[in-house]
Amino acid sequence: MRIDVWLWAVRLFKSRSASATALRAGRVRVDGVVVKASYQVKPGDRVTWREPLRERDVEVVELVPKRVGAPLAVKAYLDHSPPLPTREAQLEVGVRDRGTGRPTKRQRREISRLRGR
Repeated sequence: MRIDVWLWAVRLFKSRSASATALRAGRVRVDGVVVKASYQVKPGDRVTWREPLRERDVEVVELVPKRVGAPLAVKAYLDHSPPLPTREAQLEVGVRDRGTGRPTKRQRREISRLRGR
């Protein structure tokens, strides 16, 4: 089964075109290797990609031929992702005083390091 279809069918991406776009951009990896949308996924594969708030890591348990409801979709993969950061933790990182101007290159690197990128 194609990985772009599987990611959409188990509701990890909102649309198939969104999953295909992420794959085309090289953001999705299977077992550590960047793959294309036509890659044939199989049970046991580890699929990873970066979302705005965290790194997602899921293991394929079963292949579903078409988009299914949320209760069935959860059974198709094991989620090894870290939990979402708390709201307080999100607000702590990268807060700058208003009116201090654009950050320097060094400050931008520090902000990126703190955000985990």
